[in-house]
Amino acid sequence: MRISHIKILGADQSFAEIASATMQGNYFGIIPCDSIFFFPASRIRADIIAAHPDIAAVSISRDGFTSISITINDRVPIARWCPSTDSAYSMSSGQASSSQASSGQTDCYVFDAGGFIFALAASSTKTINNFVLYAPLVGETPEPLRATVAHAETLPGMFDFARELATFGSSVASVVIRGDEVDEYLESSTRITYVLGHEQDAFTALVSARANMNLADGSLDYVDLRFDGKVYLKRKK
Repeated sequence: MRISHIKILGADQSFAEIASATMQGNYFGIIPCDSIFFFPASRIRADIIAAHPDIAAVSISRDGFTSISITINDRVPIARWCPSTDSAYSMSSGQASSSQASSGQTDCYVFDAGGFIFALAASSTKTINNFVLYAPLVGETPEPLRATVAHAETLPGMFDFARELATFGSSVASVVIRGDEVDEYLESSTRITYVLGHEQDAFTALVSARANMNLADGSLDYVDLRFDGKVYLKRKK
């Protein structure tokens, strides 16, 4: 009762080669690793994910006594991450970042809901959010692929705030994390700055001052929401 057939669901059949290679050999020189009762399911999962970082999960089930099924679940690209550059912090970075996103530059990547960077971004890549994220990575890593975006646990609130800003008439083009502060650059070129993790307070303050400013026409240089109950803004000359 050894495994002679491997069915791949959700991906092409090439993944079966990884599973077959993992099942080579014997346990203690006696029991074959491709036995339907003793095959190394956890090692197969680990080997597939190690070879394909764009895969979120792998499930394996037995089909009778000579076959197994492997189901592949891909990671969902939440947004693009790009290495920090001086242009990311400039007042015109809203347009620059939007251009990067549409052109799919090879130095930008995509990450999932957990902040895990799993693939290079391409011009055809579709993401949940259209803006670009500039943020540090966890630890020291020579290469972004397989790294994790810092402050990943705060990304849902940060991105909800970015989407809420669109209700003011201009979408967010890029998000920049600087220590414990966040800069969100609108397509109109206005910068919104607030304290990381205080998105709800920032949005409440912004709504309270809505009648006194226009975020859609590019008339504002920046809006500072870092101080409780206060909104500071600078108009362009």
